[in-house]
Amino acid sequence: MNVITAAMELVDTTAGVPYPAADPFGEAVVGFDHDESEEQDWQERALCAQTDPEAFFPEKGGSTREAKRICSGCEVRAECLEYALSHDERFGIWGGLSERERRRLRRAVG
Repeated sequence: MNVITAAMELVDTTAGVPYPAADPFGEAVVGFDHDESEEQDWQERALCAQTDPEAFFPEKGGSTREAKRICSGCEVRAECLEYALSHDERFGIWGGLSERERRRLRRAVG
């Protein structure tokens, strides 16, 4: 099993051997099964990337209506929601859901 330590080292806990989590230039993290190019692909196609990002991160008590309207027509809504759930995004509208709605979804599924 691999874990990232507070010192940003990727450690194989079965062998106890640390590996750098990233090279000195901040390039790809070693040892992850995560395909970064796929992530960038859906993010580039997202409608929110073409609009004002402030709509997706409203002030507390602010309206989420405009962001949710944009999300409703977005072709990568499912990928966005999956990303938010897997990365425990705490703020903003992701995949058409607010943090409160994502919490409810996690409880209902889990």
